[in-house]
Amino acid sequence: MTAACDALCLPRSAVYRRRQTKPLAEKMPRPRPPRALLEVERTAIMDTLHAEPFVDKAPREIWAELLEAGIYLCSIRTMYRLLEEHGELRERRDQRRHPEYNRPELLATGPLQVWSWDITLLRGPQKGVYYRLYVLLDIFSRYVVGWMLAEREDAELAKRFLADTHAKQGSPIDLTIHADNGPAPASESVSRLLRHLGITESHSRPHVSDDNPYSEALFKTKKYRPGFPDRFASLEAARAHCRAFFDWYNNHHFHTGIALLTPFVVHHGLVAEHQAARQEVLDLAYLEHPERFVHRRPTPPALAEAVYINPPRKQTLNADPSTLNS
Repeated sequence: MTAACDALCLPRSAVYRRRQTKPLAEKMPRPRPPRALLEVERTAIMDTLHAEPFVDKAPREIWAELLEAGIYLCSIRTMYRLLEEHGELRERRDQRRHPEYNRPELLATGPLQVWSWDITLLRGPQKGVYYRLYVLLDIFSRYVVGWMLAEREDAELAKRFLADTHAKQGSPIDLTIHADNGPAPASESVSRLLRHLGITESHSRPHVSDDNPYSEALFKTKKYRPGFPDRFASLEAARAHCRAFFDWYNNHHFHTGIALLTPFVVHHGLVAEHQAARQEVLDLAYLEHPERFVHRRPTPPALAEAVYINPPRKQTLNADPSTLNS
């Protein structure tokens, strides 16, 4: 026994344990409970659930309707249990469903590749009076490339705003502009302008707010800053406030999404210079007190190489069984 176990690399205890274990007795079939439904009754219930008047109704509704007609087949729970046994436990009601829309997936590896724009409301001096703030944002640098404040949302105003901003930024090529499905962004006149300028147009899916995250985050930064008024006394007062805010946002706001740099630095290609200056400061701090940096020398946060609107989903590949042991 010892020589055989050594040759097979098998512990002797396992052999003895298997010899002592008695074979399991075959499981006896479970007797049918006396309260169980007969097969004929089960078939009748399923036929009723599949019948034309009940095929798109919930079991609770079917049970109540049958009871009103003086018929009792089984409990509501039994109806659900039978549907589950037949793989039919799902939404039975005939409901209107939203169609499937293509998920926008946009990638920017540098400035002037993907812009996001949106329109938000600013409260005016009186109830029911709103000003429309148009904002165009570069998603890689978070730089506000253009903004406009108007009294209404209008496709013609949007066309002029987009055309002027595109020209001021040097008419970049291979540009994609992403927006939601509001009246102005989704208008045919705006689409014609973008095609004329050679700009790829992209839109969010209906009822999906996360498809335009960078513009929404910018609006939250603006409206949650201290000093943002509940209402603006006039259109000029709102413009003055926006002018000061976007100057701060572009030139003085150390943005967490871009390695705590300002949008101006990232947008104009000054990242390497600023990161080198920061590294010099950290190196001096390390030389003075190396004991305070336990794990490694300090470095400034690294700027992301790519920015996405909806990054591609990871696809799980089915492994080939023949390669599992290779």
